[in-house]
Amino acid sequence: MKKGWPAEIWHTTDCKTSSASPSKSFQAIARLTRPFSGGHADGMKKSNGNKRELPLGQREEILRTLKARFEKNMNRHQGLQWAKVQARLEANAEKLWSLHEMERTGGEPDVVGHDKKTGEYIFYDCSAESPKGRRSVCYDREGLESRKEHRPDNSAVDMAAAMGIELLTEEQYRELQKLGEFDTKTSSWVKTPSDIRKLGGALFGDRRYDNVFVYHNGAQSYYAARAFRGSLRV
Repeated sequence: MKKGWPAEIWHTTDCKTSSASPSKSFQAIARLTRPFSGGHADGMKKSNGNKRELPLGQREEILRTLKARFEKNMNRHQGLQWAKVQARLEANAEKLWSLHEMERTGGEPDVVGHDKKTGEYIFYDCSAESPKGRRSVCYDREGLESRKEHRPDNSAVDMAAAMGIELLTEEQYRELQKLGEFDTKTSSWVKTPSDIRKLGGALFGDRRYDNVFVYHNGAQSYYAARAFRGSLRV
């Protein structure tokens, strides 16, 4: 690690030395690590090592937002009670931080299920269109770095990992579409099986003509109307 450079830069990138000037090299690193610029995201506190935790005011705000959405969309979680969901959230500070990141980037997370075996509540991004704060990204870092020019700032897989969430699988994406009409004007990357990914492809889904479609693109592609949707178990 170079003296005086933030540890986050070296931990979140796989940078190689080049003949470029130091200033240009640093700009490239900063571009690839934009979500980490300025330290920790959006008021996050850091304690107990790498634990991610929101300040009290933001914890209260995200809980109010989640409660209002939960009560407004009972069709997504029939038979579940908000008080029990809130108790799980209050006991899992890092998961609440992840939900705050989902909300901050336009995902509008909501409860869509309950795992009776583990007691976990399952959240999906439920915004009507693909989250605005996560668009114009390649599928993953390999796809991003394969581009010779016009690289975007980030990838869907990297962003999800930084937020502590998982991309929806095709099955989960289709489950979400049973709860409403999503991505009627946009599209969302979905988790791609390894056999497709190793051949250079990646999957995305949308809703058109009152049907849900899953297609493919090269993993290096990115579009202004495509982000990704995530899931979180609490």
